[in-house]
Amino acid sequence: MMLQPKRLVLMLFVALSLGGCASASINSAGYGNTGSSGQSGASQGAGSLQVVANLPPPVGVGSDVSQVVRVGDSIKVDVFGVDELDRDVQVDPNGQISLALVGTIDAAGKTISALEAEVVQRYGSRYLQNPQVTLGLQQSVTLDGEFNKAGSYPVSGNTTLLRVIAAAGNFNSIGDPANVFVYRTIDGRDYVAQYDVAAIRAGRRPDTQVYGGDIVVAFPSGMKVLGSNLGQALGLARNASGLL
Repeated sequence: MMLQPKRLVLMLFVALSLGGCASASINSAGYGNTGSSGQSGASQGAGSLQVVANLPPPVGVGSDVSQVVRVGDSIKVDVFGVDELDRDVQVDPNGQISLALVGTIDAAGKTISALEAEVVQRYGSRYLQNPQVTLGLQQSVTLDGEFNKAGSYPVSGNTTLLRVIAAAGNFNSIGDPANVFVYRTIDGRDYVAQYDVAAIRAGRRPDTQVYGGDIVVAFPSGMKVLGSNLGQALGLARNASGLL
């Protein structure tokens, strides 16, 4: 279950304060100099978390990006004529789903159409004659921290950061629009980038697309955080959202 925003903020404040004091800006935290790939060359202390200037897109090509199954996604399974096999399943932390009769199937990293073909093959090989299976992919992004309505919100192929922030009721009275971090997991590796939402709204920086599985954390104005604490914030946000 989602932790209440105030409780999460308190947890974040305690964790981040223990790390020491420095500006929450990636530049001031020692992450300002990025190479041509956009990845920080000074990510020591952040563990496996990669701090980047701009998040790389998820695995996929063009419009297929929004159809790639990821950990935490929900999938609606409809087996025509066999209602007892219909169900809603969630991709577990191991990237798998579990279906009646056929058991577990690796799902994360595949397009929904490729996964659908595999489910058809599994049922057709042993249990059903010419099965007709439809899979519906339902993806969401999680917003935590200083939003008026923190929680999980559905996303589509053209959902942007500004749109999901609007869905969450915007920032609360102490939220800092310049102090927003977006986390994304690609091929098992976690990335994070800082986005100045005030600059995006003013047209000084382009809006960025968000994808299923992303986590957006808004910190309070004046909160001090070391780059090494970004990994702690990700863990707390995941626990609060119930994604893992």
